[in-house]
Amino acid sequence: MATGACLILAGYGSSASPATLIGSGAVSPLDTDRDSDWRRVATVADRARLRGWRGAWMDALAQVDAKDLAAEPILFDPDHALADALPPAGSYQCRTFKLGARGGIGPTYSASAWFACRIDSNGDTDVVSLVKVDGSQRPVGTVFVDTASRAIFLGTMELGDEKRPMRYGRDANRDMAGLIERIGTRRWRVVLPYPRFESVLDVVELIPAP
Repeated sequence: MATGACLILAGYGSSASPATLIGSGAVSPLDTDRDSDWRRVATVADRARLRGWRGAWMDALAQVDAKDLAAEPILFDPDHALADALPPAGSYQCRTFKLGARGGIGPTYSASAWFACRIDSNGDTDVVSLVKVDGSQRPVGTVFVDTASRAIFLGTMELGDEKRPMRYGRDANRDMAGLIERIGTRRWRVVLPYPRFESVLDVVELIPAP
């Protein structure tokens, strides 16, 4: 994975851009002015999770009934990622799939209902945010350029009525690390290997709202 500057959520095209955000507002839980290389920003635990992304895919898929995945072969294909992805600002529909069960406890496959989310551009700046409009769990963080077909997401989980995200690295149970990929003309995914609770792999799908 090549080093790069920070870039927009799910967007990592041919030109670099300053730090951008994903979450409930233009407040980053990372000090990205200090370093644009995600390897030096990520915690030791999150670097390990990201190195093991393919292992997480394989572990998760091995537990899931193939019939549950048959309707979305592209979404659950670890090798399907397109270059030069850049989701435009606007309203989106999102849904989360949880694959595999940590420690063999719980369901091996679950899918959330679609929920409203939004990608915002903050005026003339390079700050872009992804907002989950409803719900009590809201990822917020920074996305870094990595390769032509992948970006790296580092962030935290904002909960309940919290107004600001917790600083990344302060609470390992809140920290989040994943891959951002474009998988279609108007379709993206956030892949979170070995999340802290429940599943072996989380896949969050994003498509523009009708």
